Amino acid sequence: MITREEAWNLLTEYNKEAFHLEHAEIVELTMKYFARKLGYGEEETFWGIVGLLHDLDFEQYPEEHCIKEQEIMRAHGIDERIIHATASHGYGITVDIKPEHEMEKVLYAVDELTGLIGAVVLMRPSKSIQDLELKSVKKKFKSKGFAAGCSREVIERGAEMLGWTLDELIEQTIKALKTFQD
Repeated sequence: MITREEAWNLLTEYNKEAFHLEHAEIVELTMKYFARKLGYGEEETFWGIVGLLHDLDFEQYPEEHCIKEQEIMRAHGIDERIIHATASHGYGITVDIKPEHEMEKVLYAVDELTGLIGAVVLMRPSKSIQDLELKSVKKKFKSKGFAAGCSREVIERGAEMLGWTLDELIEQTIKALKTFQD
């Protein structure tokens, strides 16, 4: 399997913008949190690498997002499980690859949500996630103009795929982010 260092090197070969690199790391750490939380602790590194590489092609190939990354990863000999998992977060948007494993459903659900929560945090006087509560995220979630690039439909569909309520998904994602961010 690809190491974290190899995954990072591949990511930075195709991504240069600090925003994209930070998002990749946030999703990586969020995925690792959920691996532990959902009983997949032995696969924590795998879940993290999926999170780290999920937007590999987005910066250079936004029109072929989740499509081009499959080609890039195959050319680098990356495990098909990682390729399927990363591509599946574009389900119904750019690809027909449906999230099947619980890990893929988590990625699908938290990718957009971590962006929305990050935007909420930036608007807070404290600029910290540590005092963020569910109600603040829900209020901004309902405001379609706020962080408009974060698809509420994808977040809701992700919660549904997992069999969780939207509140459960948001609450758990806030908890995940609190474990590694200030």
